[in-house]
Amino acid sequence: MTLAPLIELNDGHKIPQLGLGTWPLNDAQVADAVVEAVSHGYRHVDTAVKYGNEKGVGNGIRACGVNREELFITTKLDGEFQGSGKAAAGLDGSLERLGLDYVDLLLIHWPLPRRGDFVDTWKTFEELQASGKVRSIGVSNFKPAHLDQLLRQTDVVPAVNQIQVSPTIPRPAARAFNERNGIITESYSPLGASSDLLNAPVLADIGKKYGKTPGQVVLRWHVQQGLVAIPKTANPQRMRENLDIFDFELDHDDLTRLQTLDAGPDAGVDSDVQGH
Repeated sequence: MTLAPLIELNDGHKIPQLGLGTWPLNDAQVADAVVEAVSHGYRHVDTAVKYGNEKGVGNGIRACGVNREELFITTKLDGEFQGSGKAAAGLDGSLERLGLDYVDLLLIHWPLPRRGDFVDTWKTFEELQASGKVRSIGVSNFKPAHLDQLLRQTDVVPAVNQIQVSPTIPRPAARAFNERNGIITESYSPLGASSDLLNAPVLADIGKKYGKTPGQVVLRWHVQQGLVAIPKTANPQRMRENLDIFDFELDHDDLTRLQTLDAGPDAGVDSDVQGH
């Protein structure tokens, strides 16, 4: 069994560098996936209210045979819970569905800047962290401009910013901003979901060099740069492969070649206009 390395967050807690993404699995599928993933060494599970599968994640946690304290559980609150005080009820609902006393990481799912509520929402997050119902707090899909506003108007620096990142959507400016401010970048859709990324010839070529699959090369790209990655899979073989990335290292030439996959600054979601 392989356990992913731990990365220390700015609040002193630690997050496993590889986790299980769960969108769009339903309750039954995700419960089985959590049990299977934990058996292979996963200790980090990512869900969200919007995914509609928190109850299934909770069922998987209780059935997996590993103590709660050994697991790192993330959930996210969407726009329904943005605004002064609303996040408290949102977290209580998540905890009830998950069957947990606390979550390890709570994220604002989208900034929704046109609504202008994310600063007030973050202030409620700060209170929830102080209450002990959540250990670490962070954001998702926040651009540097959104984070800059948050940092100027609130007291707690987000521990994590979960954004869409892959070799085709590398987001160097966003990652650099996060790093300068002590915020860990967490990659969702790290394998380029709904894209042709894994069929890129350069990935097959590099993979052949190390005896690894294209997906393993991509996940190695993430972890080697200090990113946390949460690939979604319900396939046991893929789960094993996803964790089997800590015994090789991409060299400078590999990393340079992977830069050719960059689809440009306009690729990926734009959280100034997208979100829920």
